[in-house]
Amino acid sequence: MSSGGSILTAEAIQIVKVNEEAHTFRLSDEDLTKFILQDNVKNRDVVIVSVAGAFRKGKSFLLDFFLRYMYARYVHQNMDGWLGQDDDPLTGFSWRGGSDRVTTGIYMWSDIFLHDYPNGRKVAIILLDTQGTFDSLSTVKDCATVFALSTMLSSVQIYNLSQNIQEDDLQHLQLFTEYGRLALADTGKTPFQKLMFLVRDWSFPYEAEYGSDGGNTILKKRLEIHDKQHPDHQSLRRHIQACFNEISCFLMPHPGLNVATNPTFNGNLQDITPEFKQSLIDLIPLVMAPENLIVKEINGQKVKARDLVQYFKSYLNIFKSEDMPEPKTMLLATAEANNLNAVAAAKDIYSQHMDDICGGKSPYQKPQYLEVEHVRAREKAVYHFVSKRKMGGEEFSEIYKQQLVDFVEDAFINYKEQNESKNIFKAAQTPGVFLAVALITYIMSGIFALLALETFCNFMTLIMAINIIALCIWSYIRYSGEFVDVGMKLDSFAENIWEYCLKPFYEIFLERRVKEVTTQAVSAATGLSRENVETAMGLNRTDSGSSVTKRNAHNGKPKNL
Repeated sequence: MSSGGSILTAEAIQIVKVNEEAHTFRLSDEDLTKFILQDNVKNRDVVIVSVAGAFRKGKSFLLDFFLRYMYARYVHQNMDGWLGQDDDPLTGFSWRGGSDRVTTGIYMWSDIFLHDYPNGRKVAIILLDTQGTFDSLSTVKDCATVFALSTMLSSVQIYNLSQNIQEDDLQHLQLFTEYGRLALADTGKTPFQKLMFLVRDWSFPYEAEYGSDGGNTILKKRLEIHDKQHPDHQSLRRHIQACFNEISCFLMPHPGLNVATNPTFNGNLQDITPEFKQSLIDLIPLVMAPENLIVKEINGQKVKARDLVQYFKSYLNIFKSEDMPEPKTMLLATAEANNLNAVAAAKDIYSQHMDDICGGKSPYQKPQYLEVEHVRAREKAVYHFVSKRKMGGEEFSEIYKQQLVDFVEDAFINYKEQNESKNIFKAAQTPGVFLAVALITYIMSGIFALLALETFCNFMTLIMAINIIALCIWSYIRYSGEFVDVGMKLDSFAENIWEYCLKPFYEIFLERRVKEVTTQAVSAATGLSRENVETAMGLNRTDSGSSVTKRNAHNGKPKNL
């Protein structure tokens, strides 16, 4: 299934925008999060397929055939003739013929395709189109930035080349091989998943046939290490092979003169050579078929769709300076995003646990119980963070662990306040206190009147009147929302009356009442006298102390417990 519905209603979203005058890049957070943080997408493992390479070499054109395959499989669910009709115009990512560039920055297709495996695995598939490198308006740093972002974020990087794999094509990977060497030393994990060299307009089918078999034959030659090579070339080839879990190559023929020279060509298949169409049929399932999908991993951990936002932010941040970042800086940016995503996941675990206990739909919980659940949720969150593989080492991760703990403690304060707001007795405490005091003073004034103690009677009547007036004022404030400060002072005044005057008597009465009810219940159940029950349960202090003293003496233990 797909998160969208039709290639006609979906669109390419520019998630990395370029300022051509300042030669800077900016992440479009709102556009990115709008799509990858959808409820049915954000918690899935993510597959990211991107195409990068020189400008005007057909990257967007190629990706639109990828879209046809994806819509046929996940929307129409009919793979017969997925390549399209002969006269169908090619739509999707923007493309056109000619010599001027079309794509700037990085675009993401707005429909995110969803695949559910029989074993329960769920993945989200994202297609990225990138700005072509080495056009007349971009600096070397601009080109390297786009290529770097594409490679760092993709699980499958399709390196779109023209006619052959040349030495300078390999040297463009130098930055990633150095990063990969550091990442391998830091984590022991291969930093990237798959690199596919896609050689377009291959003109030597007599040396190597079109397709993956011929491509891998050429790739083996280009990555071969021998004694006559310069040591830098040897080192580059070793590092390229060490940086990726899988490296492959696919050779494609030229699509035909009608494609290259016809200004009105709109992508219809009838103008494309049969050899090129067959190459598309062979190539795209190699990357996009469910059994061939490769999930993005960092430090051996599968990346969720929701994690991408932080990785985009961290990587773009290091490319803000005028100079190209060092591989070590890229490693630190990855480690930062890696740890921040671990913190975010741990926060979700804590919040989910506490929401289940005292969330908006949960009833009021005892403060002691809430404290216990807070500790339990905090331990679960910290354990999740600690147990998750992260980059940067323990000292680096300790900073983010402290951030998690600080968040948890701050969040608990909010949960306690939210829980207290559900306590109907707490909410009714102020009017209850004023009513209780008014009732007590009314009764006391009557008693003093009977005893002819007029002064005390008038004093009790005055206190009763003050409490009734305070109750009326408090009720008006709550109803109207005015004079909030006065209302808070009345609440505080009522709280003090409860804590220091009413609560001690209430607790004494409650304790005595519990004692009486317990004694009566046990006496009725056992047939023992009240005195014997109190002695047995330790409710009679004198007998209890005597009994304990006798037991201690009998056991040879000190008399003082």
